[in-house]
Amino acid sequence: MTQSTTPGVLLEVREASRSFGHVRALDSVSLTIAENEFFALLGPSGCGKTTLLRSIAGFEHPDSGAILLGGRDLLALPPNKRPVNLMFQSYALFPHLSVASNVAYGLKREKLPKAEVTQRVAEVLDTVGLQTMADRRPAQLSGGQRQRVALARAIVKRPRLLLLDEPLSALDRKVRAEMQLELKRLQHEVGITFVVVTHDQEEAMSMADRIAVLAEGRVQQVASPLELYRHPANLFVADFIGTSNLLAGPSDRERLMVRPEDARLVTPGEGTLSGTVLDTQFQGGTSTVAVEVSTLAKPFLVCEPGATAAVRGTEVGLVWDHSVVVGEGLA
Repeated sequence: MTQSTTPGVLLEVREASRSFGHVRALDSVSLTIAENEFFALLGPSGCGKTTLLRSIAGFEHPDSGAILLGGRDLLALPPNKRPVNLMFQSYALFPHLSVASNVAYGLKREKLPKAEVTQRVAEVLDTVGLQTMADRRPAQLSGGQRQRVALARAIVKRPRLLLLDEPLSALDRKVRAEMQLELKRLQHEVGITFVVVTHDQEEAMSMADRIAVLAEGRVQQVASPLELYRHPANLFVADFIGTSNLLAGPSDRERLMVRPEDARLVTPGEGTLSGTVLDTQFQGGTSTVAVEVSTLAKPFLVCEPGATAAVRGTEVGLVWDHSVVVGEGLA
């Protein structure tokens, strides 16, 4: 049965809830995802993001609520009938099959003509840059190449929606950074809506057009990476996204958030706050200075370009150029 949805919206989740015993994995979750959007579900372990992904894929069924794809009720369809593909964290490649055969597997299961299968596999291997490795086995590939095979296998079926569950977690840091750019490029090139689940905020911020931050089964905020970083909806988002200094606000239920890069060290007595340099860390292009302030439970962090002149044990003042008032508690 077809139900109306907002024009330009591909996926709509309406008041979806799911419990496992006494644990409420999803608590009235509502969100919309646009056509050709790269959307991230971000949050700590146990926040509900994987349950939501599996509900969209059809491997879980919400206790209540609705999930619509292009206005059509997804919950009425079994997983294999949904125009959705899920790329698993483990990649789940067949070790005895070649790269080309792994990619072709789903198309052959659908009994498509051999010529069409050959053409589509060749096209998608070219898209992911593996055309010269079509005859290799997964064991002969690097981690990044295996990830590309799994991605090729997922997009060759041309789903309207591709779900990715922690797709880069098995890769080392350098390859992960490369694949983040690659995933974004591929998403634009193939014109498929991507929904990625991750607990890595850096990964979500670097790839996604918009991010839904979840905690305790509830959506805390849905916004662009910049909006999340600069204007968090509550203390959870402020603390979870990036590094923040949280100070007393206008009321007991509010805090003032200052990002480390917005703060500066000045002569003692000239700043809004004063403290003692506790530690300095040089990270190449920037330095982080931790300042112990007697009125704060945690050190105040300042990010400076290049190498810092601050010396451990010296007294400094603290000023900042930008701050945001954020409310307390979960939404």
